[in-house]
Amino acid sequence: MSAEAPKISDFCAVGVNHWEASIDVRERFSLSDARKKDLIDGAQREGIESLFVVSTCNRTEIFAQNVSLQELIRLLVTYSDGTLEEFHNYGFEKEGRQAVEHLFQVTVGLDSQILGDVQVVNQVKEGYEFAGELDAVGGELHRLMQHVFRAHKRSRNETSLGEGAATTAYAAVKFAIETFDNLKDKNILLVGTGKIGKVTCKNLINLGAKKLTLINRTRDRAEFVADKFDLKVADMEELPQEIAEADLVIVATGAQEPVLTLDDMKPSVMAPSFKVMVDLSVPRNIDPQIGELKFVDLANMDFLTDVTDEAYRRREENIPLVKKIIDDELTDYKNWLSKQKIVPTIKALTNKFDTIREDEFDFFKNKISDTDKDKVENLTRRIVNKIAAYSIEHLRDHHESEQVTKVVNDMFKLETKASNE
Repeated sequence: MSAEAPKISDFCAVGVNHWEASIDVRERFSLSDARKKDLIDGAQREGIESLFVVSTCNRTEIFAQNVSLQELIRLLVTYSDGTLEEFHNYGFEKEGRQAVEHLFQVTVGLDSQILGDVQVVNQVKEGYEFAGELDAVGGELHRLMQHVFRAHKRSRNETSLGEGAATTAYAAVKFAIETFDNLKDKNILLVGTGKIGKVTCKNLINLGAKKLTLINRTRDRAEFVADKFDLKVADMEELPQEIAEADLVIVATGAQEPVLTLDDMKPSVMAPSFKVMVDLSVPRNIDPQIGELKFVDLANMDFLTDVTDEAYRRREENIPLVKKIIDDELTDYKNWLSKQKIVPTIKALTNKFDTIREDEFDFFKNKISDTDKDKVENLTRRIVNKIAAYSIEHLRDHHESEQVTKVVNDMFKLETKASNE
């Protein structure tokens, strides 16, 4: 008989995120690409065949199949700077349907700090593709992700969840506007022109920013963005002076250590003027000690929210619709999983029929002219395929019935193998 079919209960997830863990905890659990690779390599050495990691500003989470929660927790603690005690205090662990629903909700943006976050789907996709390149994603998880990404697409096409600039970058700019009322006459410094930085730049301009300076470790990347909007570019060496002249400083880089330190604040300390500084990075890129300066209002990811925004209320109305989409896609996936238990029988059945056909053809081929051999082989193949099709259709129509599968196995004396072999 075939091996036990894959089930929803095979999946699990562990991690820390913004709901329970503050930014200082999240940055200790944050994983660079190098650490993610080490974690996946370590998991594969231990026989874990299907998993991927999502590590963003607001969460570090592992999704996996056929592994215990304890093993995943140990992997997360081993390859991050977080401790087991911190995980038990601030982390989460989910199994079966809860784990799969959580993956759906993260990807569509229901679990995001900014409801309907439009960037999180790309972050999930990057984590999934990263693991895929390491051959760390099994067939059932691949199929699950197709349904997860389809749920995201449907949530955007069939609901208004993604409307209203739902991003942490937008929330950062709105945070600044609450202080300054408008950005038109404010000196603004944006450090980092990667994915988040580019989105932040567009939001600043759309909300009225006129005096905007860009700094990036690689100047060419800053100039590429600046040329699109006719903006000023400064070098990293000019960072302290640019900070001193700025009213608003936003930092969004992928650095693992602070990009803005107390040393960079020396010119500002000599001639202090009120500044709003926003750190969109995890690990934090602005030294938290800068927030202790009396003339600085420092905000990090934990400060950002859009719950007072009218667009948030409109998105919130769509939550039941999005949950219905998730239920639909999860049901479709469960149906697909259920059908996988008959795959070994179908493969064994078609192999059995083809073996019989080949044996009979070999017995008679010497009695057939060379000109007719191809025609006869094609004819016998078509006959066998049509006979097999009726049996396969019956199996698929009754894929929930173990008795039907057993009858077919016994009737044709099939030797089945696991569907993933």
